[in-house]
Amino acid sequence: MSPAPGTLTALLLAGAPEPLHAALRSTPAVESLLTDLVARGRAAWPTVAVSPEALLHHVGRHLREQGCPLDALRQLHAEDVHLACACARGEPHALALFEKHVLQKAAARLSRHSAAQVDEVLQVTRQRLLLGAHGGAPKIAEYSGRGSLGGWVRIVASRIGGELLARAGRHEQASTPPEALEHLLSRDDPERNVLQAHSRRALSESLQVALEALSERERALLRLHHLHGLTMDRIATLYAEPRSSVARHVAQARERLLKRTQRELAARLKLDGREVESLLGLVVSRLDLSLHRLMG
Repeated sequence: MSPAPGTLTALLLAGAPEPLHAALRSTPAVESLLTDLVARGRAAWPTVAVSPEALLHHVGRHLREQGCPLDALRQLHAEDVHLACACARGEPHALALFEKHVLQKAAARLSRHSAAQVDEVLQVTRQRLLLGAHGGAPKIAEYSGRGSLGGWVRIVASRIGGELLARAGRHEQASTPPEALEHLLSRDDPERNVLQAHSRRALSESLQVALEALSERERALLRLHHLHGLTMDRIATLYAEPRSSVARHVAQARERLLKRTQRELAARLKLDGREVESLLGLVVSRLDLSLHRLMG
């Protein structure tokens, strides 16, 4: 017998694997379990809006074909599933609560990292969990609820921290080859010839030095905005900060980057201020691409 349309069981079936449908339909206790699941999530996060349809579709997708689905539903971390599902849908209150109650607690477990490295780990963790790659769903949509959300995020953050430490061990911050900057100008740009070999090398090295002089947070903000194309509103949501504050910090980081690059160029090429501004002006309008070459 099929559950009546609009019941919580029917909503669960919309996302659950087909082989589980018969067992779920024939178990009356499923409806009361789902009622409790929805109620617990709402009670834990009253300001976080998640529709029963979205929540139970999320739960259904993660039910395994092996084992008893009733036992799996009983063992779910209802409060964590509610928050994760809302984050996967980009709900602003959920993202702010995730930052405060989950991500910042994960930072306390990164004891082998410096404060700057912890900031970088958290920034990368935000990107991987909360931003969908190539238009896909965010990785947090993969959270099943079988373990705690905090523990799941700590595992992700620890792996990212290990990746960053390994990268540092391989000296990934080595200077970018000057050839990478040849592509800053389009092939049909007549000003491209201005960048002679020595100028390209100086520009590459100057940009690299300028980037390294920025704080981890400044590099993270530039990476999110210029590399990944996030709007100020989206970055503000990720960091749970006012949009005006985020926009100001992005602008300040960009200004610091360009000013430091200008000083480095002047020193390396022995040019006066006007000549340096002219050379730097060739790449300012293509800052997105230049950052991608150097930070990607």
